[in-house]
Amino acid sequence: MHDLNLFMANTGLRPDEAKRLQYRDVSIVNDEATDEMILEIEVRGKRGTGYYKSMTGAVLPFQRLKERNNPNPIDPIFPYGHKKVFNRMLEAEDLKIDRKGKRHTLYSFWHGYISIRLLKGANIYQIAKN
Repeated sequence: MHDLNLFMANTGLRPDEAKRLQYRDVSIVNDEATDEMILEIEVRGKRGTGYYKSMTGAVLPFQRLKERNNPNPIDPIFPYGHKKVFNRMLEAEDLKIDRKGKRHTLYSFWHGYISIRLLKGANIYQIAKN
């Protein structure tokens, strides 16, 4: 669950995209613009294939998942439904509802990713494109 949380928060993937992701879809590369290691991710969806670039914080969780699972290229990265575990975790820590009364979900990582990127000065067009 910890690696899923870090992966989601640092990639900007939607929960349904992460669920369909296979190991062959992810590459660890050196980002020329920042000279940091990031993930390049191929996401296959209903409108074709899209390409994502992660933040650096997604690399270590991906490496741990790969080492722990010893996967084949077509194995899903997240083969289990994590929604129930995530919700139990939030409820146990009294974090299911935010200060404004809205429910936290796995989509919260998507929103958090966008906020973090904006705070770091990323171009809004680039975030939308990603």
